Amino acid sequence: MLIAHISDTHIEGWGRKTFGIAPMAENLARCVDHINGLVPQPDLVLVTGDITNHGSREAMERAASILRDLRAPFYVIPGNHDRRDVLADVFGPTACPTESTEFINYVIEGPDLRLITVDSTVPGAPGGEICEERAAWLDRRLSERPDQPTVIFMHHPPVRFHVPETDMDGFEGMDRFWQVVGKHPQVVRILAGHIHLAALTQWQGVTVSTAPSMGMRLTLDLTLEHPSEYILDDPAFQLHYWSEEQHLITFTVPVRGPEVSYPFAEVTES
Repeated sequence: MLIAHISDTHIEGWGRKTFGIAPMAENLARCVDHINGLVPQPDLVLVTGDITNHGSREAMERAASILRDLRAPFYVIPGNHDRRDVLADVFGPTACPTESTEFINYVIEGPDLRLITVDSTVPGAPGGEICEERAAWLDRRLSERPDQPTVIFMHHPPVRFHVPETDMDGFEGMDRFWQVVGKHPQVVRILAGHIHLAALTQWQGVTVSTAPSMGMRLTLDLTLEHPSEYILDDPAFQLHYWSEEQHLITFTVPVRGPEVSYPFAEVTES
């Protein structure tokens, strides 16, 4: 099974760049074109939040118009810059098959992996949260198929990465979340975004990995002494490959200009 993972697209309304400088819609279109050219094609594409930069319907519709060019089926969840109701209404039940807009939680029964969304957003706040209701829902859904390898995807990584976007924004209910996950050994990975960096760590034996953004790379400051800033960069996404050995292998794929590949052979000058 092959999963493409996009995060933190931060789209603005039609004809606008993000913060007046970052061409995020164009970057997303480049990534969509790249994903469409992959062989083999992904079984599905996950978009882990911050689809828009300010939550407007116009920006969400612009993002949807680009994502609908994907050849593979795709699924979306909200980030702290999005509005749940707008996201669910614009994308509809095909890309956002949630039962309620109170929390956008749902399950995707993949051919090899079970994928469970967990809505970690708090309206009007940058940080994440897993409340008792969301934790109970996750526990119920994980209990349904205890022998099926499962990936959880969410916007906020539920662990400190020592970067401002997670540590300073905060995550309420982190211990509550891990109490649930600790009961279910079938969880093989937690996929997230939010920090605008490709990173991974382990917590309680489970790997937590984050996808990069669509071209707004966060400045890395492990001291947490400086406010967040971003660097314009090539857009990038991740590929998660569930191998025959039942390992989830992750590749970070930058989307640059035309690339030329060379064989591992001596080049002789004429």
